[in-house]
Parts: sequence; structure tokens; C-alpha cells
Amino acid sequence: QVQPVESGGGLVQAGGSLRLSCLVSRSIFSTVTISWFRQAPGKQREFVAISTTLGNTNYANSVKGRFTISRDNAKNTVYLEMNSLRPEDTAVYYCRGGESWGQGTQVTVSS
Repeated sequence: QVQPVESGGGLVQAGGSLRLSCLVSRSIFSTVTISWFRQAPGKQREFVAISTTLGNTNYANSVKGRFTISRDNAKNTVYLEMNSLRPEDTAVYYCRGGESWGQGTQVTVSS
């Protein structure tokens, strides 16, 4: 299974926005659940958001109302739109497509 590829991380001030992208193999994109996780320094990896093949979505309570996950089937890409970012959102963000994990993209939110 081809590994997902994340992009879009960076440094942003508190209150700002970023959009992360996860490119998933076209051969599996329409058949797998795709989710975002994050891992802050010294902490365990935690769930952020999920998009199922039926179009259902769900979010961690800590990001609900601020983050939005969406699929672009034509581009076999899943996006994570992150608004009203907080310093505690600082982490490496990972995309999971089926059973495969990406390498992660760093998001840093300065206060």
C-alpha cells in the first residue's frame, strides 16, 4: 500500500489558519477511511479528525468547530482546514489512509 503524503504544515501565529493536504494512492482512495492524527513533543499520538468512504466525518472535541476535514475525489486528496489555531495545536500532523501512515508535517503555532 502506497504511503500517504502530507503537506501544508508551517509556522503560524495564534488565531491564524493553515490547510493540510494528504495525497492518497488513487487505487485505494475511494475505499479507505482517511484520518488525521497529531503528536506533540512528549505526548502520545492523538486522533484529530476522520473522513469515511460514506462521507461521514468526526472530530476530537479539542478541535471541533475549528477544524474541518474534507475529501477531493478528483485529486485523491483529503484536506484538514485548521482555523483559530492555538499554541496547543502545535504538533506533527499525520495522515492515515487505511493502514498506512504518512511521514507527518509539522505545525507550529506561536503565541
